[in-house]
Amino acid sequence: VLQGYGMTETSPVINVNPITRIKDATVGPPVADTIEKVVSLDDGKELGPGEIGELMAYGPQIMKGYWNNEEATKETLTEPGWIATGDIVSLDEEGYVTILDRKKEMIKYKGYQIAPAELEALLLEHPDVVDSAVIPKRDAEAGEVPKAFVLLREGKDVSADELMGFVAERVAPYKKVREIEFVEAIPKTASGKILRRELIEQERAKTAG
Repeated sequence: VLQGYGMTETSPVINVNPITRIKDATVGPPVADTIEKVVSLDDGKELGPGEIGELMAYGPQIMKGYWNNEEATKETLTEPGWIATGDIVSLDEEGYVTILDRKKEMIKYKGYQIAPAELEALLLEHPDVVDSAVIPKRDAEAGEVPKAFVLLREGKDVSADELMGFVAERVAPYKKVREIEFVEAIPKTASGKILRRELIEQERAKTAG
């Protein structure tokens, strides 16, 4: 069994982790006759290895378009033959793809787009953090700001300000975490996917209350 990646619109696979060179936490490089690139969410320019953006793919398996839906086709096939997958990824020097987020889950801060998974990964680099989840919190001025839910290691007592500073030192100013709430657990599915929607609904309920 090999791990692959694709979607209905790519008939259905564009990446496979080769059995001879599997890289954990990736979906592998593109399959034969398939070209991929990662583009900036801000200006659509192609990004380099390790940078985070939207995955674009080109190949013979890419669909021609949606039946009787020209508008949806234009939104998905943004360049001739290229499909915008809607997945936020990073690409390494060998072309292996790591999927981080869905574009629809991006935090929209003053016109900028922020990937929650990027901030979660940075928080997990702190030695006192066991787990984290980042969601958009509504803000009158910015539209949305990143709020993090953090589970600390037992016996640790790091402050929210320290963690926010830890992240701020490693990201552009607009990506800074603006609020941290310490929790006893991060809600997840059976497969380990963060239930961000549940956290968002809890946050909105607190605001409404």
